[in-house]
Amino acid sequence: MHRWMRSACTLLLSLLLASPALADETTAAQIRQHAGEHRLLVIGEYHGTRETPLLVRQLVDDYSHEGAPVVLALELPRGENRLLADYVESNGDVSARDALRTSGFWTVRDDQHDGRRSRDMLDLIEAVRVLKEHGRSVSVLGYDVDSSDGSNQVRDDALAAELRRAYRRLPVDGTMLVLAGNVHAMRHRPMDAPKEMQQRPMASQLVDLDMYSVRLEALRGEFWACMQRCQALPLRAQAARLPRVETAEDRMYDLIVWMPEFSVARLFD
Repeated sequence: MHRWMRSACTLLLSLLLASPALADETTAAQIRQHAGEHRLLVIGEYHGTRETPLLVRQLVDDYSHEGAPVVLALELPRGENRLLADYVESNGDVSARDALRTSGFWTVRDDQHDGRRSRDMLDLIEAVRVLKEHGRSVSVLGYDVDSSDGSNQVRDDALAAELRRAYRRLPVDGTMLVLAGNVHAMRHRPMDAPKEMQQRPMASQLVDLDMYSVRLEALRGEFWACMQRCQALPLRAQAARLPRVETAEDRMYDLIVWMPEFSVARLFD
């Protein structure tokens, strides 16, 4: 990278760190610029950060701004969909939020608390509700299986099939934003993947739908993950960098973007 470009990136990073809202707007603008006219965007995330739900909130706002329909598909069990729909149609008061959290998904307290359950995710759903209350054509969809007794591949097959069904129902002027773990969001399985990893990740089964896959990274910080146990894990610190567009036939993602920093989500007890 040229010296002037490094300096520009460093200056931009300092501005983004000083203003998280500006960071969301900047990253959302980068994604929209590169995604162009694609109507199916798969956002591959590290679970359990505060920043990703804020970014997705900005994307839903941006894509729905001119009145176009937006479906936000979250890696939540399909059994949550009635509760999600009821909440988006509610006034968002305490009783409505309590009703949303009555299911077993939100009350997990064991080692399966993988970061998808957080106050930040609830705030993202609330943001969609507020947009709908103000006349936007927005909705929330859970596309995960209700229980997984099969292999990683069986689960990814089911995720892809559910998203395909939802995409077919999408209005011609609509956009579907899919938030998924970064392995599910892969267009291709990497050559050095561990043997237990699915052969055909979820997103690889959707490329015929003109899908655009984005991997979210950060220059520093930490996220929540479950390996042997669930805990905060650090990211390797990196210098400021611009979005990277991938074009190889066997690419894992179409675009990689770096946010300034990740921090652990506000997890429930």
